[in-house]
Amino acid sequence: MAFKEEKGISGGTLYVTDLDGTLMRNDGTISGYTIRTINDLLAKGLAFTYATARSIESARPIAGELRLTLPAITRNGAVLADNATGRHLERAIFSGSEVKLIKELLPELPRYGFVSCFLGEEMHRLYIDGPRSAELQGYVDYYADNPTVRPVATVEELFCGQPGYVTLVGSKDEVAPLYNRVKGYSGWETLFQKDTYRDEYWLEICPQNCTKAKTIRKVKEQYGFERLVVFGDGLNDIPMFDIADEAYAVENALDELKRHATGNIGKNEEDAVAEFLKKRMQG
Repeated sequence: MAFKEEKGISGGTLYVTDLDGTLMRNDGTISGYTIRTINDLLAKGLAFTYATARSIESARPIAGELRLTLPAITRNGAVLADNATGRHLERAIFSGSEVKLIKELLPELPRYGFVSCFLGEEMHRLYIDGPRSAELQGYVDYYADNPTVRPVATVEELFCGQPGYVTLVGSKDEVAPLYNRVKGYSGWETLFQKDTYRDEYWLEICPQNCTKAKTIRKVKEQYGFERLVVFGDGLNDIPMFDIADEAYAVENALDELKRHATGNIGKNEEDAVAEFLKKRMQG
């Protein structure tokens, strides 16, 4: 493994950061300074990657300039991907019985949601061509020029190929009851939270054992790292904070996350993660 050559620099420590609101700025980008700083540290042996709810297809336009040698943890742990090429290295999918149960529990899916399905080597995000929430419409409009974000005619077509992720987006009052309906099933993972940038709520459902924390632990063990240091800003980062040897919240993080942190660092707008890594590697 490449890690064996890097161990002397990183001290056997894996560093993992959240993207939105942590490594990324409020305008949805990563600063040139952060990219240059982390790439310089990577060249010197830093063992570093990111963990995000985003797909690799969504993350790469933002983080693709990072020269990662470790897999990116995407879709909240459901997909391990190559940040340089976008290739899916490992991916989890729903069973047929789970797809059936999702359809039964969420008849509102056409109005609020889309399904991420693997078709060959591509992931397509499919939504019903019909009435939809304003929040889902905003998502569709944002990806209007992306051919892999596309409408289908029926619920059956939503789950074509290998379905691996279900997303519903709307107001809190609309989506919270849907979360309460699906969260009790132990065969999948659920996440319900407010969007980092907009006043809308997201319900995300992925296959069992696919969370940031569980997949980070898998990568840590697979590559033989001795320690784990993480960075984050939101409630979905709490589980990875709880499994880490050190966990750092950016200044703009939610107070509840800060209660789980080893310490707090600067703001996402001020390259806080890059500055921390630079000082740590030089120390």
